[in-house]
Amino acid sequence: MEKIASFQVDHLRLKPGVYVSRKDRFGAAVLTTFDLRFKEPNKEPVIDNPALHTIEHLGATFLRSHKEWGPRIVYFGPMGCRTGFYLIVEGDRTPEDILPVLRELLDWIEAFQGDIPGADPAECGNWSEQNLNMAKWESRCYAKIVRGPGKENLNYPA
Repeated sequence: MEKIASFQVDHLRLKPGVYVSRKDRFGAAVLTTFDLRFKEPNKEPVIDNPALHTIEHLGATFLRSHKEWGPRIVYFGPMGCRTGFYLIVEGDRTPEDILPVLRELLDWIEAFQGDIPGADPAECGNWSEQNLNMAKWESRCYAKIVRGPGKENLNYPA
């Protein structure tokens, strides 16, 4: 089998940032997949499962409910390696296009209080594995990266 695109990225050179992972065309429609890389692969500890799960619930809720971006959101979820998330949006997009909504999301997670959306046994298969405080901490760390990234944080290393 051919090696898939995500395994062709040199993870030894990859830094935290916002990257276009791929663009898929379906007739006239384009879906852009973003790599929201929170952690430096193979160098930093990964995001622990409860925080990852909480960011997933909060991120999906915020993005799919967003007034402008909600109709364009196809998917938001964690990477299996637990170093970040994938965000799939409708349209031919760049990291610069999504930085404003990504910053809004991180601010929203930081300010979030109350019950985590979907953290209920009828709504989630592992509803109790949540950690809001760690989700906020991970989001704060990532927010420092997306608040003013240089071009090195917006393109995969060559």
